[in-house]
Amino acid sequence: MKQITVLLAEDHRIVREGFRCLLKHEPDIEVVGEAQTGRQAVQLTAKLRPAVVVMDIAMPLLNGLEATRQIRKDFPDTKVLILSAHSDDAYVEQMTDLGAAGFLLKQTSSHVLATAIREVQKGNTFFNPVLSRCLDRRRRKSPGVGKSFKKKTNQLSSREVEVLQLIAEGRPNKQVAVELGVSFKTVDKHRQHLMAKLNIHDVAGLTRYAIAEGIIESSVRLTIT
Repeated sequence: MKQITVLLAEDHRIVREGFRCLLKHEPDIEVVGEAQTGRQAVQLTAKLRPAVVVMDIAMPLLNGLEATRQIRKDFPDTKVLILSAHSDDAYVEQMTDLGAAGFLLKQTSSHVLATAIREVQKGNTFFNPVLSRCLDRRRRKSPGVGKSFKKKTNQLSSREVEVLQLIAEGRPNKQVAVELGVSFKTVDKHRQHLMAKLNIHDVAGLTRYAIAEGIIESSVRLTIT
C-alpha cells in the first residue's frame, strides 16, 4: 500500500502531537514532518515534498495564507488542506483562491481528517460540510464575493507580505532583518513600499490592515512602537 505523506503545519505543539497521534492509526497515511511556522512549512515542503500539507492559518513569522500561496506556486504537486479554528466564509474563499484543496475546522473528527487527506491527495476538493453550504450560499447571493477582499494584498510580493506580518507582530526593523536574513536597509525599503502600496503610513495602520486581511490574528499580542 502506497502511503500518503503528510506535513503538519501548526504552531501549537500539543495540537501537532494530537494530529500525529490521530493519523498514526491510518495505515495509508504517514506524517513525515512538522512545522511550527509558515516559513518552516515552505522549507520542509521543499525538502520533503509531501503529498499533502495540513496547514493552520494563524502562525508566526509567515501565516498559513502566504505559506499556502508559496507552496502552491513552487510545488504544485503538493496539496494543501487547511485545518483551522476560523470558520469565517471570507477565510474559506481566500484560501481556495490561493490554491487550497480543502478546508476543515479543528473540531473535525480524526475520521473526517483522514478522509479529507485522501480526497485532496487524489486531486479532489474537500470542505467541512457546514462551511461548504455557507460558501455555496455566499457565492449564490454575491457572485463577485472575495474579489475586493484580496485586492490590495495581491499587490504585495511574497516578501512584502512576510515583512508586513513581522511588523504587525511588533518586531522592529532590526529583528525583521535578522528573521529574513536581509539587511536593515532592505527591510526599510520593503516597509516604505508597503506603506506606499497600501496608502498606510504608520505601524498601527499596518497592524489593523494585517488583522483585517487575516494575516495575523487580533488575539496576537502586539507591541507597537
